[in-house]
Amino acid sequence: MQNLDFPENFLWGVSTSAFQIEGATREDGRGLSVWDTFGESAYVACDHYHRYPEDIALMSELGVGAYRMSFAWPRIQPDGVGVPNPKGVAFYDRLLDALCEADIAPVATVYHWDTPQALEDAGGWLVRDTAERFAEYTAILGAHFADRVRMWIPINEPMVTTVHGYAIGEYAPGKTLLLDAVPTAHYQNLAHGLAVQALRAAGARSVGTANHHSPVWPVTGSEADRAAAVWLDALLNRLFADPVLLGGYPEEIVEHLPEGYVADLPTIAQPLDFYGVNYYEPQAAAAPAPGNPLPFELRPIEGYPSTTSDSVIVPDALRDLLVGFRQNYADKLPPIYITENGCSFDGIHDPERIDFLEQHLRAVRKAMDAGVDVRGYFVWSLLDNFEWSKGYAPRFGLVHVDYDTQRRTPKDSFAWYQKVVTHE
Repeated sequence: MQNLDFPENFLWGVSTSAFQIEGATREDGRGLSVWDTFGESAYVACDHYHRYPEDIALMSELGVGAYRMSFAWPRIQPDGVGVPNPKGVAFYDRLLDALCEADIAPVATVYHWDTPQALEDAGGWLVRDTAERFAEYTAILGAHFADRVRMWIPINEPMVTTVHGYAIGEYAPGKTLLLDAVPTAHYQNLAHGLAVQALRAAGARSVGTANHHSPVWPVTGSEADRAAAVWLDALLNRLFADPVLLGGYPEEIVEHLPEGYVADLPTIAQPLDFYGVNYYEPQAAAAPAPGNPLPFELRPIEGYPSTTSDSVIVPDALRDLLVGFRQNYADKLPPIYITENGCSFDGIHDPERIDFLEQHLRAVRKAMDAGVDVRGYFVWSLLDNFEWSKGYAPRFGLVHVDYDTQRRTPKDSFAWYQKVVTHE
């Protein structure tokens, strides 16, 4: 990897999220989230709530400079409102203190999909009130933790909540609203803007975002397929990047937004210190068949290898995505961090993961050579963990977790990434 010549101050990290690793979902006053009432249990998960010192020791051994984690909203506010739960605050105090003592910079995500169930029962992301409650929750975090968190991410991948959670029902809360789910994107964007304001008021040092982005390819060069790809790109990518960076929504989406959305655009478009890109794979779109209520259809991408979770592996699509961002957003684009990139493969001896990571880092380096200002890279994930609707089967970790014994075993990819981040 030495020939890639990443800058000396390039930030190397690993990522996780609270619900996927913490466990202890019924301990110390934590309330229910939408994921506690949907799908497979994460009651134990990786037991990080009790084993975080061991996990921090692994990060220290790995040599990363930063750890991207998330706060569990129902651990801080069990019902999504009101005063903070002291035991929840105390846990994150301990975690952040231990990270700082290990000289690992905390990169904190405020929300990684674990909406308190009580708020979902009151309308969830389909109503404006949730954005207001989110701002109050963020202010609590800022007041308690801004002194130790190096970088803040208000909302992780709002696209996933909108599309997978509310449009097609694959993720919690399991609704199937199709394009009627678009208001959830606006209220998450509004929550992002309100959270940025709250964090800056609390003295946060660096505030950005972490959006999921997938290049969208038309399956043919026909006008109909190209139009379908433009529409899917608007839904997956521009619906979240455009209002934050440009202050407006793509024209394809406007008719589906809630009434009065225009007044919220200045709040959404808060200046950012960085822009986080989560990348896994591209998507392919075709014109819809008769009877399809959507203006596009997803199609499989053939001719590429895939992971055990059936994601196609296309490293150069990451380069193209980053270069396209620089072209499309120009001087509106702050420095970029790759806040998630990773793959699922089985086994402690995992050459496929090593190859995946190396090829994607080469793609990042190519984008940097083309003028894209990329400042850091975070592997998803430190640990094998609970992978949402797919449960515990996919293994994304640099560290293998035996879910029966909770034994952690660094994989070959752990040793490889260690050499990358320590310049050995």
